[in-house]
Amino acid sequence: MNEHGLTFLDLSHKDFHLKLKKGPDWDDLRGLLASLPPPGAAAPAPTACAAPGTLSPAAPLVPAAAEGTEITSPMVGTFYAKTSPEVPPLVMVGDVVAVGQTLCVIEAMKVMNEIQAECAGTICAVVAEDGTPVQFGDVLFRIK
Repeated sequence: MNEHGLTFLDLSHKDFHLKLKKGPDWDDLRGLLASLPPPGAAAPAPTACAAPGTLSPAAPLVPAAAEGTEITSPMVGTFYAKTSPEVPPLVMVGDVVAVGQTLCVIEAMKVMNEIQAECAGTICAVVAEDGTPVQFGDVLFRIK
């Protein structure tokens, strides 16, 4: 795709379908912008945040302001924050991580792939939800 300057490829043949995208997804961005209030509209009232480590599993794990270095998914698969259902997550908000430390597991085609920290720092956000599908380039974590 880099060699030929392609940003989108959609190939279908019989029972096979391959769709590749590179760069921002403009349709998703347009939908996001359409859902925002018009300029000058009153902002929603701020909500209180729970202390790190006290969030319920149903609570969203994305902070209001995106800060820190993004750790993105290198593949398409299912995001798992823990190595098995009965153990705690590998990392949580507030944890200090080192380069090469395993942050999560992405299951792709029945293979468990460990995703490691690309930089050292403190986890300031766990963006992906445990057990949900992720795409290549989706933000998984933010590290400060």
